[in-house]
Amino acid sequence: MDFLIPNFTFLELQERQLGKRFLAIFGKRKQELSSFTVLVICLHVRDLHPRSPTMAEGGTDGNQPPREHPRNLQGLLQMAVMAGNAEPGQTEPMSDERRQWLQEAMVEAFRGQMDEVEQMKECLRILEELSPGAERGESSEEMHSDLDRRESALDVLAELCENLDNAADFCKLEGMRLLVHRYLEHEEQELRWRTAHLVGTCAQNVPMVQEQALALGCMRKLLRLLDHDPSEAVRIKALFAISCLVRAQEAGLQQFLRLDGFSVLMRAMQSNVQKLKVKSAFLLQNLLINHPEQKETLCSMGMVQQLVALVQSEHSTFHEHVLGALCSLVTDFPQGVRECQEPELALEELLKERCRLLRNQEEFQEELDFCETLLRLCFHSQPEENNMDR
Repeated sequence: MDFLIPNFTFLELQERQLGKRFLAIFGKRKQELSSFTVLVICLHVRDLHPRSPTMAEGGTDGNQPPREHPRNLQGLLQMAVMAGNAEPGQTEPMSDERRQWLQEAMVEAFRGQMDEVEQMKECLRILEELSPGAERGESSEEMHSDLDRRESALDVLAELCENLDNAADFCKLEGMRLLVHRYLEHEEQELRWRTAHLVGTCAQNVPMVQEQALALGCMRKLLRLLDHDPSEAVRIKALFAISCLVRAQEAGLQQFLRLDGFSVLMRAMQSNVQKLKVKSAFLLQNLLINHPEQKETLCSMGMVQQLVALVQSEHSTFHEHVLGALCSLVTDFPQGVRECQEPELALEELLKERCRLLRNQEEFQEELDFCETLLRLCFHSQPEENNMDR
């Protein structure tokens, strides 16, 4: 890799100790370092004065305290800005030694993306290997070691694919196809939940990845995991991946609807796994807010009655999210309001009783707000005590 480097003197950058720090900073923080940042450094350092012995001791008169070497990227940039604001003076051409040093530093900074692609390829190579089995004579120790290697490969990929560019590259390497076909429904639950997590990590906010995952039949398998998998961790991660495929993704939402995803979501809310219940209710509320056109479908499924039944259970923090979803369902939707008013639900009395229970308990303030909103929207009722009296 070659760079066009302007002629500039290095001031303190020419010191070998600072040079080592500069390389270390680039190496450790390369993902945060853009070409624009490097350009800023170059432009600020380009016209600096040659460093004189008296300046090394603390300014031109030797009375100023010596300048400290920067310990991180922010400090390096600050030093460059301060030096760049100095009065212009005579400049010197860059020596071959200094030019080589800067080239090496910049190569080190920008080769990170290629290194990460190579890491992904190595992880995929591990995942593509045939699994050992007793029928082929492998011992239990060998099988356990192989499982550890595959788990580690999935963990590394999940970390790398937090970067959106890496997530796109992962799919170009056919990684998503491998996950969906071999690992999403793997017999080992440790591999299943890691795979579901990786699918979600890759898919969030990357339309190209979302489209590929959907085309590979990912939604159907994820809904099946959410609905039936015996592992709590797998179900929670499957829900995470589903949310990454349906939020702000119309094609994903349409697949979710065709596969009766709302029914699966309701069953998850009725499970005995608290974390799964909360996350399911939160996703339902998000979908109602962003897709109000689905309210009629949900009402026809009896969603109002099922949400009210959940609120009627023993009180828990989960109810805040259920009431939030119910608020979203009835807002600007008369059919939802009418269903909440059905006498057999006894929702008005339930909400008033809940308000009395939660009043003056700061940790339940949001749930109390939802109760009061539902009373106002559905029953034109005001809370028994004014908010100022809480």
